[in-house]
Amino acid sequence: MQSPLFTRIRIVTGVMFVASIAGLIISSIAGNNEGWVVTIGVVSAITAVVLIVGSAVASSKRIPAFSEVEAERIEEQVRRLVSAGADENDVRELVKTSIRLGRGL
Repeated sequence: MQSPLFTRIRIVTGVMFVASIAGLIISSIAGNNEGWVVTIGVVSAITAVVLIVGSAVASSKRIPAFSEVEAERIEEQVRRLVSAGADENDVRELVKTSIRLGRGL
């Protein structure tokens, strides 16, 4: 799901692209003033850069934070299960499988 901010950015950039096309057509009909054409072209290019950067930032996955406390707690639980008689390899394989399941892999 996309954030509401990124949705707004997409809408604003879409409006800017349409306005830029209309502005280029109007300035071309109204006398082909180079200043207006260049300004509208620069605004359109900046809008494209904003859309590209916004898409790149919104689509990048965040790395989950590693918690030393959680890792130590899991290791302590593994030690308790092993000392209670469980096979250590089976317990560690269960932990690995649980991590993969949690990550959706």
